[in-house]
Amino acid sequence: QVQLVESGGGLVQAGGSLRLSCAASGRTFSRYTMGWFRQAPGKEREFVAGISWSSGSTSYADSVKGRFTISRDNAKNTVYLRMNNLKPEDTAVYYCAASSSAGVSTIGRGYDYWGQGTQVTVSS
Repeated sequence: QVQLVESGGGLVQAGGSLRLSCAASGRTFSRYTMGWFRQAPGKEREFVAGISWSSGSTSYADSVKGRFTISRDNAKNTVYLRMNNLKPEDTAVYYCAASSSAGVSTIGRGYDYWGQGTQVTVSS
């Protein structure tokens, strides 16, 4: 069982930056592939970024490549999402998720555990 708690969301102007954190419970965090998803009002949940537990490889949605960076600190049981050059279209609730699979899945059903989400609002 893994519990995930996101933090770091907020209101930021376009062009600004935020860093989201996702703290995980449990002693096997290092064996979970971690992902970030987001859901904007009226839209479906979409993949944002992921990081594999086995290789450390990362994957990003095209819409955030070059602006967002996912990283993890296994000693702190935490995964981060650094978001730079934010745009109004990045406004959404951001969720972190954990998967026991070695590779990064870009679909939600590939993940076993989810956090409650943190709101990110980017004003123009």
